[in-house]
Amino acid sequence: MNEHIRALTQKIQALELQLEAEFARRRAELRFGLERGRIEFEEEVRRRHKELKTHLLRYVLNARPLVVLAAPVIYALIIPLVLLDLSVTIYQAVCFRAYGIARVRRRDYLVFDRHYLAYLNILEKVNCAYCSYANGLIAFVREVAARTEQHWCPIKHARRVLAAHEHYREFVEFGDAEAYRAWLTKFGPGKQPDEEVPDA
Repeated sequence: MNEHIRALTQKIQALELQLEAEFARRRAELRFGLERGRIEFEEEVRRRHKELKTHLLRYVLNARPLVVLAAPVIYALIIPLVLLDLSVTIYQAVCFRAYGIARVRRRDYLVFDRHYLAYLNILEKVNCAYCSYANGLIAFVREVAARTEQHWCPIKHARRVLAAHEHYREFVEFGDAEAYRAWLTKFGPGKQPDEEVPDA
């Protein structure tokens, strides 16, 4: 990676840190904190949340018929999601150990905390848990796939890739054979394993 690209990458990372700091500032304005792993809102905020809660019966009765009809299709996806979760977990446990790749911590990607929100009814909380699982799982699978690609084929594509994973920036340029061979000599399969990450 040349110096100009490295400098741009560092600027992007600095902006991402600034953005995260701004999100943290906004969270502080919403007046909640973590107490022994539990999210706690101030009493006044919690009272207002309960006032804004839509009761379950009204929520269901006000749903559009097409939304209700689509629900079984949405929730049927849980079967392939669970199979994907199981498959990738087994793949990582077996192959990452064999390849010497640092394992991805599943718990860093699957986050369930929306059930602490008093303004959600039980169905909204179930829906939120489902979305958290699906999106967290896809992010976890993407990181496992990204580390696999980084290990075996860290070469950029000739064409632009939309929403490339974060490791992609470090890949060698398409057509740069010398850089690829140099990478293989230093990091390629069979070299010293990456730092291990405990399983979730």
